[in-house]
Amino acid sequence: MLHIAFLSPMALGIRAEIQRLVPEGYSIAFAETNERAEHALMVPAADFIIAAGTFVDAGLIQSAPQLKMIQKWGIGVDKIDLEAARKAGVMVAITSGASSAQVSEHTIMLMLAVLRRLPMAHRSLGEGKWIPAALRTVSYQIAGKTIGLLGFGNIAKHVAKRLKGFEVNVIYHSRTRAERETERAYQVEYVDYETLLSTSDILSIHIPSSAETRHLINAQVISRMKPGAILINTARGEVVDELALIQALRTGHLRGAGLDTFEGEPPVADNPLLHMDQVVVTPHSAGAVFDNVANIVGHAFRNIEKFSAGLPLAPEDIVISVQK
Repeated sequence: MLHIAFLSPMALGIRAEIQRLVPEGYSIAFAETNERAEHALMVPAADFIIAAGTFVDAGLIQSAPQLKMIQKWGIGVDKIDLEAARKAGVMVAITSGASSAQVSEHTIMLMLAVLRRLPMAHRSLGEGKWIPAALRTVSYQIAGKTIGLLGFGNIAKHVAKRLKGFEVNVIYHSRTRAERETERAYQVEYVDYETLLSTSDILSIHIPSSAETRHLINAQVISRMKPGAILINTARGEVVDELALIQALRTGHLRGAGLDTFEGEPPVADNPLLHMDQVVVTPHSAGAVFDNVANIVGHAFRNIEKFSAGLPLAPEDIVISVQK
């Protein structure tokens, strides 16, 4: 019997769905918390680790002598010590594409919610106020806007696909330009970085967190964004300098922001971004939909089963490959 340690706490209903899908020949244990002390007790018996937004550091990897593979629930591996995994001969894999559509829906939801000042409208009604006239002065339509995508991976492609019916112009910038056929299929235009910043009415971030991208969106970059633009981040919070973003929102250089990720998670209660009418925030939940659980956990379990059987994983799922 091979053992899986699921290090990220999940609600009971999600656990039940995961448990239902556990392959024959495997056992699974769920963490109750995101506390490292609990995880340290779980990993010594683990053949496999599954982690969502949980840190898997060198100490945990080194204390798991049976560990064969770390399977990420999702795609971001910035919280996994990849060098420690490589040294220990531990495979690292992701569930590429398994939640791209869901995150793209959330991304567009944030765009619309910021444009229409949804928090302001919702809160005012709860306070007994009826403010359609006030909302009309600060709300905007999405039609006719230029949407800029920073990065053009699976999620950004799904965003572009879903924006087709909104009568918008979609531009993108990434380190590698897509094939012309892909650009035509998604109805997007490649532009240089400066053009992306200066012409996007809404700039949506779709790049991973790394030493290279940390605070990529800083005060200098924000100053080059189109005045009155909106920033959307469903990628990683570390990509954005929050202090610079707060300042740009306060001065009005940026009209608003929609954020699913933060520099520190969870953010502190007095973070100004949580209390601005022009900002919509969600708790890193863009991919967290119940009716996709079976898809994503099934993807994770298939990777584990393939690895155990000596079968190749899909290349796009492999972060660190090891010889069995």
